[in-house]
Amino acid sequence: IACAGGHNMILIGAPGSGKSSLAKALPGILPPMSLEEAAITSKVYSVAGKMSGGPGLRRQRPFRAPHISASKVAVLGGGAGENIMPGEVSLASGGVLFLDELCEAPKSTLEALRAPLEDHKVTISRLKAKIEYPASFMLVAATNPCPCGYWGEEGRCECPPGRRAAYLSRLSGPVMDRIDLQVWMHPVDTQALIRGGKAEPSSAVALRVAAAREIQLQRFSGMGIFTNAEMGSEELERFCPLCGECTDLLESVIDRLGLSARAYTRIIKIARTIADLSGEADILPPHIAEAASYRFLDRKNLFV
Repeated sequence: IACAGGHNMILIGAPGSGKSSLAKALPGILPPMSLEEAAITSKVYSVAGKMSGGPGLRRQRPFRAPHISASKVAVLGGGAGENIMPGEVSLASGGVLFLDELCEAPKSTLEALRAPLEDHKVTISRLKAKIEYPASFMLVAATNPCPCGYWGEEGRCECPPGRRAAYLSRLSGPVMDRIDLQVWMHPVDTQALIRGGKAEPSSAVALRVAAAREIQLQRFSGMGIFTNAEMGSEELERFCPLCGECTDLLESVIDRLGLSARAYTRIIKIARTIADLSGEADILPPHIAEAASYRFLDRKNLFV
């Protein structure tokens, strides 16, 4: 779903549950960039002096994984005088920005991601220059659920509820609002790990993702956006009409979880992607229900 719609995602789970491995596998199911996407990303890499492989556009989607201690300038971009260089959020345009151990990141860096995640661009101002770089990336973050890392794993966690809440609360509400999919991961069962057969190959998943992306390319043709995650209010109204049953279900979910207006729109965007993967022209109640299920961090009494 994340790859099909370009949605931001956070993976939460114990050490060894495969968060980093899964994130690094995402480029294998992402489709090649369209000509317009490739042109935008290639311009950024050209400015940064990172074009390689000869002349022509960069067609492979970028996968950027800066260390969590990277400075705000390294992540957003910057420099002295008129030499303002793009940062990781711009170098990841059209692809994936992977941030591991997100809760250990400096708070200033996390909060600085709010504007690029919302606007899909970053504006850097200096005394002698001001420049705007594209920053339309898919954020994939990973974190442990608590300081010891084992909350939710059959009583292995000894952290009191207050420490659990304090750990995840390092991710502020505005930041979490901008993350569409919240996914809890558990370690693979030992027997399944050793004796289990091969799962569905990435090539099969990639075909479904490519089909959904093609629907979106046709839907947003000539509009300057490429995925459901990039839709604004006008596109939501035009491409995501809800039937009465969907509206009632969404209203119930919003009231029960106390979600913000931004979370409300993100549920609709995810539902639109789920519908695209299902080959449905309209958003149906099951799509809304599944999309809302990925907002578990918004539930009350989560840390009890």
